Amino acid sequence: MASSKQINEYSADQIQVLEGLEPVRKRPGMYIGSTGQEGLHHLVTEIVNNSMDEAMAGFATHIKLEIFEDGSVAVFDNGRGVPYEIKKDYGVSALELVYTKLHAGGKFGGGGYKVSSGLHGVGSSVVNALSKWMRVIVKRGPEMVIQEYQDGGKVIRPVEKLDPKKPVTKLRDAKFSLDLENWNAESGTIVQFLPDNSIFETIDFDIKFFVNQLREYAYLTGGIKFEICDHRANFNYAYYFEGGIKAYLANLNRNKKVVNSNIFYISREYDDVHVEASLQYNDSFTENVICFANHLKNSEGGTHLTGFKSALTRSVNDYARKNNLLKEKDPNLGGEDLREGLTAIVSVKLDSGSLQFEGQTKAKLGNTNVRQAVEVVVKEGLETFLEENPKDAYAIVEKNVLTLKARMAAKAARDTVIRKTALEGGGVLPGKLADCSEKDITKTELFIVEGDSAGGSAKQGRSRETQAILPIFGKVLNTERARLDKIVDSDKFKSLIVAIGAGIGEQYEATKLRYGKIIIMADADADGMHINTLYMTFFYRHMPELVKSGHVYEAVPPLYKAIWNKEKRYLFDDAEREAFLKTPAGDKAVIQRFKGLGEMNAEELWETTMDPKTRRLKQITIEDSAKADEVFTMLMGEEVAPRKRFITTHAKQANLDIM
Repeated sequence: MASSKQINEYSADQIQVLEGLEPVRKRPGMYIGSTGQEGLHHLVTEIVNNSMDEAMAGFATHIKLEIFEDGSVAVFDNGRGVPYEIKKDYGVSALELVYTKLHAGGKFGGGGYKVSSGLHGVGSSVVNALSKWMRVIVKRGPEMVIQEYQDGGKVIRPVEKLDPKKPVTKLRDAKFSLDLENWNAESGTIVQFLPDNSIFETIDFDIKFFVNQLREYAYLTGGIKFEICDHRANFNYAYYFEGGIKAYLANLNRNKKVVNSNIFYISREYDDVHVEASLQYNDSFTENVICFANHLKNSEGGTHLTGFKSALTRSVNDYARKNNLLKEKDPNLGGEDLREGLTAIVSVKLDSGSLQFEGQTKAKLGNTNVRQAVEVVVKEGLETFLEENPKDAYAIVEKNVLTLKARMAAKAARDTVIRKTALEGGGVLPGKLADCSEKDITKTELFIVEGDSAGGSAKQGRSRETQAILPIFGKVLNTERARLDKIVDSDKFKSLIVAIGAGIGEQYEATKLRYGKIIIMADADADGMHINTLYMTFFYRHMPELVKSGHVYEAVPPLYKAIWNKEKRYLFDDAEREAFLKTPAGDKAVIQRFKGLGEMNAEELWETTMDPKTRRLKQITIEDSAKADEVFTMLMGEEVAPRKRFITTHAKQANLDIM
């Protein structure tokens, strides 16, 4: 209960009214998710998405992103150009409203856009609010105007006509490289801004993020040119695809052995929803389905994914029954049978006013009418495709039936493992596992240690309360080309699955996870890297949720130990060794190269690789699922040619371990 004094002290003076863009600067996380690099990238995405909306509406054919040495970013498009006439009842230009007022824009059903990614009209103004400065240049016909802002959206230059032959900016230290004098587009918009380093933890943009993003956008909007120019590293790239998502799918499967040579593709409108879908099977055992709504990637799927899977299941089963590829006694193919080896892209476009997402991240589409639209369009299209391409249809069904049989065999093998080792909890743990006493998974760690010798040192040096050790001798199975029944029948993986406790594949249950950190610990040499890759392949392909939830790590052991006088220092790679040799201590030191983890005693292993206060850990994350799938297929798959190309391309970057 509040006291009388506390009630009296809480007065009207303590009620704050945040005007204009103040709320954004006060609580940036509410608008962009975080103030880390992810939030920083989100600023650029908001502006790029405005240009994408122009492209999807059919008004822009060229989008360019530039990153400058000073940390500023510019986004150009040749769309219609933001209107800059005075807005009735407001007394200021429409352009100023868009960039300085929350919930102002052309995406509220006023005829500006039918299809867009923006829902709330806060994108441009939020970017301005979180920038040290911003400028907007608009061309509409022969006329060009500029407006500039500073310190979180304060107008320092009203909308005024711009003479391209004169200096562009009033802002100090603001670089500008676009040639306005030769800007020959009929219309367009340029937005340039510098993120505020007092708000963001970093203003260092990762160019790889935008390369992946704009490549994806280029596939989704066939016929639109995208350019990226990073002036920090003299990096230039351009994307232009005529084939749309069909070309995207072909690219995803380019290093795989495909089952149906003809790619299924359908593009049609149903009930005011434009549905575009494409699919092709390959001979892998994994699924890669990517979903978009109004060009936004929905990593958690949603109603369009549900509709697609329902259409796929019904169409393939109907075809298999009709053509006697499934006998009367055979069970129907299940969703899990149809997902193995499936690569698919589902993209929907609908009125932005009706667009619904579950949660703030737009990761899952929620529109109920989209499910029916996708299901109807894909089912009708797929039925026609299967009838017109019998060779492809038979190959698809044959693969799916084989998957069904393998799934039943895997279930039998998995059930055997469950009976023998209590895979689903509460039973006997692997004999070599040295478990920890703590049960809180926010504190527990499992070290997967290569070799019995290193395992012995790790068991002696560990913190018995929070750290568990599982020694596994020798290289494990390459699971890129192995079905689940073989994996659960492997003694090494069986021990690991049981130790982790959460199950595998479809049976994975996060609530049964026994350790918050799963740490792969192998030698700091080429063999160790190979072992790390084998384990990462296993986790990515068969326990992907473990990786997505941030539970998988890679230990970083030192490669050298330098000793001089009574001092010592651990050096983790050749670059650190070379830098150390240039210091005064380097002249006196004796440098010992570790041949492997097994050569370290318990104390050394603890202080270099296991002690949370001094160790180095790499968290394994997935930034781009399509790229990750491509890399694992290339490095660990059967096809030799893509791997050879990769090795040839990157040979000069290799860190050779010659003994």
